[in-house]
Amino acid sequence: MFDLVLIIKTAGYLGLFGIIFAESGLFFGFFLPGDGVVFTAGFLASQGYLNIWLLLIVLFAAAVLGDNVGYWFGEKVGPMIFKKEDSRFFKKEYVERAHNFFEKYGGKSLILARFVPVVRTFTPIIAGVGKMNYRKFLFFNFLGGLLWAVGLTLVGYFLGQTIPNADSYILPIVVLIMVVSVLPGLTHLLKKK
Repeated sequence: MFDLVLIIKTAGYLGLFGIIFAESGLFFGFFLPGDGVVFTAGFLASQGYLNIWLLLIVLFAAAVLGDNVGYWFGEKVGPMIFKKEDSRFFKKEYVERAHNFFEKYGGKSLILARFVPVVRTFTPIIAGVGKMNYRKFLFFNFLGGLLWAVGLTLVGYFLGQTIPNADSYILPIVVLIMVVSVLPGLTHLLKKK
């Protein structure tokens, strides 16, 4: 498991921007632990390691800009994605799952996908492939980025400020967030079988 506290302290604002940007919209960023990163960064801000206001701006901008790059990538290169064979870093199944999710939920999927690992990375790409109206995409992208990046960061920040000795609970809370974020996917897999 990643030592998120060490990663965040070492990476700083620029590293956090890169992690969330890549996880939000770059094809290879699906493996990054975005939920744990934004929550833990908020927690560390409550402990004085980061400035909460600068952190909120950096994480929100990374999430929204990452999704925009994903949309652009999907729009320009997307049709080739569906022809690509499975490899070590690419599984067609991930793209198909994201596509089905997007088809079912439309613009709302950009908000919902923020809270589902792997799907979060591929949804803006699928929106670009599907030629979703860019203004509509931008609206839902903005709203999803606000709820996820700002919301989850503030949850970490306020828990860090209100729970005594919160640093001793950070690992269990991050693990809980990661488990909760993969539950929709696990539920879907179990129903499928």
